[in-house]
Amino acid sequence: MSSSIGEMWPETGELVVASVKRITNYGVYATLDEYGKEGFLHISEISTGWVRNIRDFIREGEKVVLRVLRVDPERKHIDLSLRRVTRRERRERILLWKRGKKAESLLRSAAQRLGISADEIYEKTRVPLEEAFGEVYEGLERAAREGVEVLLEKGIPKEIAETLTAIAKEKIKIPAVKVKGHLKISSTKPDGVLRVREALLKAKGVRIPPGTDIKISVVSPPKYRIEVKASDYKEANDIMKKATETAIESIASSGGEGVFERG
Repeated sequence: MSSSIGEMWPETGELVVASVKRITNYGVYATLDEYGKEGFLHISEISTGWVRNIRDFIREGEKVVLRVLRVDPERKHIDLSLRRVTRRERRERILLWKRGKKAESLLRSAAQRLGISADEIYEKTRVPLEEAFGEVYEGLERAAREGVEVLLEKGIPKEIAETLTAIAKEKIKIPAVKVKGHLKISSTKPDGVLRVREALLKAKGVRIPPGTDIKISVVSPPKYRIEVKASDYKEANDIMKKATETAIESIASSGGEGVFERG
């Protein structure tokens, strides 16, 4: 995203996303997408096994994840390796690269909507978001889920923060997970039905983060199904614990009984 990208060099050991440009009998020339520089992948660094034909492993135009072995800015030379990248590293690096490209697209859209240059919006958002969240996309995803305050708290100017949040909510599909369980609550009091209903309403009404949800439905009294939707399992489980404990404490305080079962 930086306008000075041409002056940047990767670090030794870094995983980079590259586009295969040319294949020779002794190796591969590839362009590092995020640096705009060419690197070389020697045939010995393609696979741990014997390589008879390089094109059995890699092809022109292919997008690959490579590890940087050596960098020589003076000679403008970068040595790369394919065999030193695990499948998991490849998956994670490609995902990070895709998120970076998506973030860049969202920032450009915001710049266009605001009538400012892409460089200006990068300058005012990139560093604070990367420092706070590790990557720009994570910050935009949080803004889409939690609101503009996420960006304002990190020092993003108000007009830019509001525009970015609006665009993020339009363009980013927030991933959601669900956890489920059953509440068994009952009361033998004359107004037991009302007390059970009150306990369930308290569970449904616990304070939860924006973008999360609690649903409670009847299976067959005294059994009730409870489902929590959130952005990740930790958040969902925390909400589930809070809601079910609230229901159980409520019914117990009025002389009833309650228990929670997973699944």
